[in-house]
This record gives sequence, C-alpha cells and structure tokens, in this order.
Amino acid sequence: MSFDPKEFRRCLGNFATGVTVMTAKSSDGKQVGVTANSFNSVSLDPPLILWSIVKTSSSYAIFEQSEHFAVNILAADQIDLSNNFAKPSDNKFANIEYTSGVGGAPILPNTAANFQCEKYQVVDGGDHWIMIGKVVAFENHGRAPLLYVQGSYAGAVSFTGAKTAANNVASGETLARLHDSTIYLMHKVLQKVQMNYLPKQSSTGLSTGEARILLVLSDAKNITREDLDNLVTIPSRDVTNALESLKSFGLINERFELTIKGFDAAEHLWAISDQQQSTLFANFDHKELTTFKQSLHHLIKQLS
Repeated sequence: MSFDPKEFRRCLGNFATGVTVMTAKSSDGKQVGVTANSFNSVSLDPPLILWSIVKTSSSYAIFEQSEHFAVNILAADQIDLSNNFAKPSDNKFANIEYTSGVGGAPILPNTAANFQCEKYQVVDGGDHWIMIGKVVAFENHGRAPLLYVQGSYAGAVSFTGAKTAANNVASGETLARLHDSTIYLMHKVLQKVQMNYLPKQSSTGLSTGEARILLVLSDAKNITREDLDNLVTIPSRDVTNALESLKSFGLINERFELTIKGFDAAEHLWAISDQQQSTLFANFDHKELTTFKQSLHHLIKQLS
C-alpha cells in the first residue's frame, strides 16, 4: 500500500507528544543536541527508553559513537530551546547553559525532567535509527511540560472534572475553596473553550498549525518568513511543512499571500472564532466584555 507521506505525517500529528532535546558528547569533545518528539518509555525492568533520529542527520555519528546520551524533557516556557536545537547550526550550545551528565552528555537547566542513559541498542527503523537507552539516573523537576500536537506547540491543561459546583451541590459545599480559586476557574474555562472550538477548527481540514498560520497571514501585510517564525509558536521546520500544505491546498502563493480560496478559508476560521466568542460571552454587555479583554491584556503583559 502506498500513500502520500505528507498526509501520513499530518495524520501522525494528531498524537500529542512532549518535546525533548537529546544530547551527547563524543570522546573527542564534540557535543550534539537535537529536538525530538519521538521519546517514549519501553521497560521498567530494566529501565529502558527510546527515541528515533533520521538517518540523514549529521548528529547521528556522535550519538552512534557515544556510549551515553541524555534526554531533556522541555518545560512549557522552553520553546526557544526547542527551536534552537531544531535548527541546523555549527554550535547549538553557544550561549546555552548546561551541566555535564554521565558520559559528558549536556544536561539543560529548568526542564520538566531529564534522563541520563547508557546506549543499550540501536535498531534499524526505516528512514530512522531507533535509539534505545538504559536509564542510569533521572531527575523530576515537576515543571509543566511543553507539548507538540498538529504541527504546533501547546501547553498541558489538566482536566478539572466534568461537574461544577452548580451541577453538584455536594461538591460545591465541600470544595468551596477550590471553586473560588481563580486558577481553577481559568483552567475550567479554557478546558471548555478548547473542547468546543478545536473540533470546529478541525472540521475545516486544517491542522492547528496550518489554521494558525493562515489566520496570521490573513491579518498581516508584507510578512516575511522571519516575521512568520516570530509570530507563531510553531517549530521552524513545521512552519515550512505548514506553508507547503497551504500551498498544495491552493490557499497561499509563493509570496505567502492568500489566494481567493485562502481568503475564503481564513474568513471561515474567523467566523468560527467569532461564533465561539458570541456564544461564550452571550450574557456579557459591551462594557463587561471590554473590561474582560482589558484584564486579559493586563495579565498577559504582567506575565511576560
């Protein structure tokens, strides 16, 4: 059976993963680091993990030579680190803080967790090498992880349960403090918004990354590729993939300009967003909605 590799990749993108930076150091002191979302657990006894690296990667030679490597699981605020190690560079560790782990493999600070591994087995996996490591040390920092899904970075939002205090009197009485927590309430609202909005967005046939880029292009003039990389929280290589998909769908041209079909698709996405907003704030008057938006802008500025 044969099928379109690009569509296969887009379909695989529906499986949400974490984001890692894999690192190693050769016996002659050369260091490598690559961004990967193929990390997974294999066994508890012995403690084994795996990840895969494309066979054409220039970094593979050092991973092959090294007896150890490290898995750095990135935290939600480490998008810049992910992008840094995803781009080709002669020295990816320039201006990057790190310590040396087992075998000299670089350990990045402030991650969600890390695993230090000795190379256990390398398996041929089509156009990738599957690297299996035996964990010899690990650290759990408990930070919120960076996620990757549908060609875009994302953050983990913990589900807070199906019922609220309004629907469950006993819960409201026993969990009054929780239901008065601003953090809890924001999580609850975000959960509901995502559950309602994302299926409608997906019905357009575009991934989250593709939809986000199309909306940015519809709202900006004379945008360059560098501008686009700075405006969307999407890995550079996936911006490239998304642009290729949008071109193949006939939604943009070579200059990143929307075609007539592209304008129609963007307007449909904006209409979905506007409808979601109208439903969500149906009981807000203009002043209340304006105040709410101002509060959000203030929070964003304060947290930046």
